[in-house]
Amino acid sequence: MTAPAQHITVKVDMFSALTMCFTADLAAILGEEPPRCITATGFIDMVERAMHVFGAANRDHLQRASEELDYAVGHLTEALTLTGSDKRDRLARARTHLRYAIETTR
Repeated sequence: MTAPAQHITVKVDMFSALTMCFTADLAAILGEEPPRCITATGFIDMVERAMHVFGAANRDHLQRASEELDYAVGHLTEALTLTGSDKRDRLARARTHLRYAIETTR
């Protein structure tokens, strides 16, 4: 007889969820392997590096992507010190800018 399956609940905060969602795309943009463990500040650094890659390009759509990533960095940085609904708001805004930046590059 087998034991009943055990369910493990893992609580993932919004910042971590956002990081997991976009790390692979940003790593591909940077030509890197996606990191297995990345901190919030490490993720912000990755977004900044992608922002600079796009900012150095002479293509309008990549310049727009760089601007979107710049906005995302601002919201992510603010979210580090906020709590509750203010933090959720900044992370939602960052997610929108990250998504738009990545879609713009495709």
